Amino acid sequence: MARVRKQNIFNTISAGIKFTAFWVLVVLQLPIIFLLPRSRASVWYMGIFMRFLLWLAGIKIVVHGNLSKHRPLLVIANHISIFEIATFPVAFGGSFIAKKEMESWPLVGWVARKFGVVFIDRRPSHAKDALKLVQDTLSKVSYPMFLFPEGTTTNGSYVKPFKSTLFNFIENSDVLVQPMAMHYRFRDGSPICDDDLAEHFAYFNNANQDMGPTCSRERSAFGQVFHIMVLGGFMVEITIMPPPPLAGMDRKQIAETLQKIVSDKYMELKNKKRE
Repeated sequence: MARVRKQNIFNTISAGIKFTAFWVLVVLQLPIIFLLPRSRASVWYMGIFMRFLLWLAGIKIVVHGNLSKHRPLLVIANHISIFEIATFPVAFGGSFIAKKEMESWPLVGWVARKFGVVFIDRRPSHAKDALKLVQDTLSKVSYPMFLFPEGTTTNGSYVKPFKSTLFNFIENSDVLVQPMAMHYRFRDGSPICDDDLAEHFAYFNNANQDMGPTCSRERSAFGQVFHIMVLGGFMVEITIMPPPPLAGMDRKQIAETLQKIVSDKYMELKNKKRE
């Protein structure tokens, strides 16, 4: 079974070179991103952009199952770290529905907008406008949109309850919702224990965790990218499940149904030994 790679001067220098190369590639691509219109082309280019990051970070992607061809399609999944934002566009294309706070992040917010990310304000007072924006976007795009209904990342030991607010527009609509369960493994496919997952691979705020281990050091987003480069990467394994029947359910029932599907599958896969 694989173990977390010990940090030393050699893999730290190697990670420094990769991290520098990543920023060089970002700078080189900024003119291209600037010239791209906010369209299907820019969403497609997000997969190219993210592929460089995954390659440098040593991230492998394994996918089981297929996304539905139905449109509009909303894909929901659990959320462990920032690397889902890179792996999903590479594996499937499409873009994201994200929290409004990200829009103000330096550089990241601007790039995300160009890549078709829809930012929504999740405060109850803005719920009506947020729902309309999501509904309008889904009705126009020809690619899947991804949503993390937990509203935050976790330590990877469990799946948080799904926030039901954004499922209001699902009732009596033609939007198809498809769940997927995503978990992390070492690059050789062997499982990562909860303590190692929390300490090294997950990216989360200790204060937001309801159970399981915490990390001894909370890193910035780019600090986490560098740390993963030092460790040599990991595997993201994604299992796509059939869209469940949601007709006749209200938003709370939809949220609970989808959370149970994702949580049950996630716990099954997380605890599964390598075959």
